[in-house]
Amino acid sequence: MSGRAKRPTKPEPAAGALSLEASLVLSLGGEKLGGELRLALLREIGALGSISQAAKAVGLSYKAAWDAVEQMNNVAGQPLLERSAGGRGGGSTRLTARGEQLVARHARLQALHQRFVQQLSAEGGELGQDFPLLRMLTMRTSARNQFLGRISACTRGAVNDELRLALPGGAELVAIISHESTEQLGLQVGAEAFALVQAGAVMIARPPTDGASQGAGLRLSARNQLRGTVAALRAGAVNAELLVDIGGGQTLAATITQTSLDELGLAEGDAVLALFKASSVILGSPG
Repeated sequence: MSGRAKRPTKPEPAAGALSLEASLVLSLGGEKLGGELRLALLREIGALGSISQAAKAVGLSYKAAWDAVEQMNNVAGQPLLERSAGGRGGGSTRLTARGEQLVARHARLQALHQRFVQQLSAEGGELGQDFPLLRMLTMRTSARNQFLGRISACTRGAVNDELRLALPGGAELVAIISHESTEQLGLQVGAEAFALVQAGAVMIARPPTDGASQGAGLRLSARNQLRGTVAALRAGAVNAELLVDIGGGQTLAATITQTSLDELGLAEGDAVLALFKASSVILGSPG
């Protein structure tokens, strides 16, 4: 082959855009013939006429290059290159007709593959907006409550900071974390963040009714007081689990004793107040 084949160039993705990448691997009879590196080696051998120079061009040792060529020869069932002896230049190496054919066909396949990946990347570009959510979905944690939102307010302190996390459904969580954690996580107003709350940290109460003589003026130290309705109940011998609909299609899980559930006399659809301390909220950055 005369001259080096031009490698396909990739367009630079926009800042913050999600881009998809994939590599092309050729197989013959179930055996891998080679990926981009091995085919690049053959392409360089055809262009340079030397295994040693081609190996340097693709970042392989001379032995690794020969091992790769021999394996490709075995899989292909016939030689892909041939050597000519002697002379002042010490001989040369060139591709056989089969080797040239393989490199040319791979170049065509690579061009088609690259166009396909670019098209797929363009179609999936909007997926980048959901990347934090995808990371949340794949995160494994023991906390039953996982929320994704944006920091709506941040009150700085000498040791701790108070942050408010606005959820898509309209609810807002309050968290107290160390000032150092706020800085390390890059949590500032407008930043995306996730919150974890263990179900055992959530207390359930019946909200005061209009004209109630007891509890109407009750004041609680819990910074998080979310109103909702009981979406589901699961009773147990010792503990019971409640799912509280807090609006916007979001639910909050709470684990309370079965005795407390009986005393509250709760049923699905009842209005409740979910309480938990700001120190019980763990914040994290999906970035």
